[in-house]
Amino acid sequence: MRKKNPYRREAYAFGQHISLSTYKARRVIDQIRGGSYEPTLMILELMPYRVCYPILRLLYSAAANASHNWDFKKTSLFINKAEVSKGTTVKKLKPRARGRGYPIKRTTCHIKIVLQDLEYDQNKEYLFCLKKMYEKKRNTKI
Repeated sequence: MRKKNPYRREAYAFGQHISLSTYKARRVIDQIRGGSYEPTLMILELMPYRVCYPILRLLYSAAANASHNWDFKKTSLFINKAEVSKGTTVKKLKPRARGRGYPIKRTTCHIKIVLQDLEYDQNKEYLFCLKKMYEKKRNTKI
């Protein structure tokens, strides 16, 4: 089991072996990458593609992880990282004329969605500046 990094506060959801083409999934993921949580939900609900439903479920799951694990508010979440990678290919044979077999390849993909909190990032920058100022004061000799 991996340890949590307290300085890298992000929540993610990872969907494996989703039976969709990676190219079709990337077409939708490119539209939502970097956007806020709530407008992204509306975009995904109104898009006419089949891939939107699994991505919507992953986004709900990542938001639930963020609110449960880190106590983030869902209104201040944004999609920090969204990536699609190629999964395994299921190969089947379809019977054809004269006893031949025709290969069918069903592609799968893995989708990862990472959410971060806007408010936490702003606080983190402020705390980082305070920490630098404190270290500077401590290192100066009187």
